[in-house]
Amino acid sequence: MAQMSSIFDTLSALGVASLEQREILSHSTRDREDLAVYRDRQSGVIYIDGFYAGDETYEEGSYRKVNLETLGSRDYEVVCDAERRASAYRPYVTGRRIVEFGCGDGAFLFKVRAETRSCCGVELQRDYVHLLNEAGVACHQSMQPLADETQDTVLSFHVVEHLPEPIPVLRQCHRVLKPGGLVIVEVPHANDFLLSGLQSEAFRKFTLWSQHLVLHTRDSLKRLLQAAGFTDIVVEGIQRYPLSNHLTWLAKGRPGGHKSPLAALDTPDLRHAYEAALNKIDATDTLVAIASKPA
Repeated sequence: MAQMSSIFDTLSALGVASLEQREILSHSTRDREDLAVYRDRQSGVIYIDGFYAGDETYEEGSYRKVNLETLGSRDYEVVCDAERRASAYRPYVTGRRIVEFGCGDGAFLFKVRAETRSCCGVELQRDYVHLLNEAGVACHQSMQPLADETQDTVLSFHVVEHLPEPIPVLRQCHRVLKPGGLVIVEVPHANDFLLSGLQSEAFRKFTLWSQHLVLHTRDSLKRLLQAAGFTDIVVEGIQRYPLSNHLTWLAKGRPGGHKSPLAALDTPDLRHAYEAALNKIDATDTLVAIASKPA
């Protein structure tokens, strides 16, 4: 049974959401007709209040099958994201003890484990936990088994937005880090260009999902990490999906341009230039924060 979420209370306590500044962005999500999505007029944070699918949804994992039926194969994204992250975050994992919170099937951990001093995953989905342990990658269903101040880096990719109470979870990440250790968090961006600049109605209907309880801004993500005890927080934009994807949304009102003939446009130079341009106007599709546990 769905549980009530305190995400609005969290955002309110952070100073990035209020009833006075609340407006309805949508009366439904792509998977539920009865669930409103709100946006704070002042901060720009987008959120769903009073809903959580429940831990059992993530433990069982059937939502992933529903997503595959809706979105098609995610192999392209999984491979590209794992490669991008392995390259971008190599300095933070090489020779270090790392844990990935919400590791899914372990695509990132398998990419980097040979370079780490040790690595493990934390994942609610039971069959993934079993498969990772069988493959020789330690995986737990919570942070509890990890001892205090034993890890050099905690990473979490597109997980925090699912949490109805993110601060206690981030404090668990803080707990297991050594003094001076780092946390790296990727989340979807509320100011995604397709929402904010291009105002694509098709994309809005597609991207708002009952399990994404919050889409952060740079400021709200920074405040969230500060509330969990982290310092030296740097938030930057990342563009996961290239220009070909945006062109397909505009031309056909659907995703997948990066898997179509239009992908020929997505040369490395163009991808970097497009990401830089979107960063300049703070409109990338993803935010990444790197923060420290005080030494």
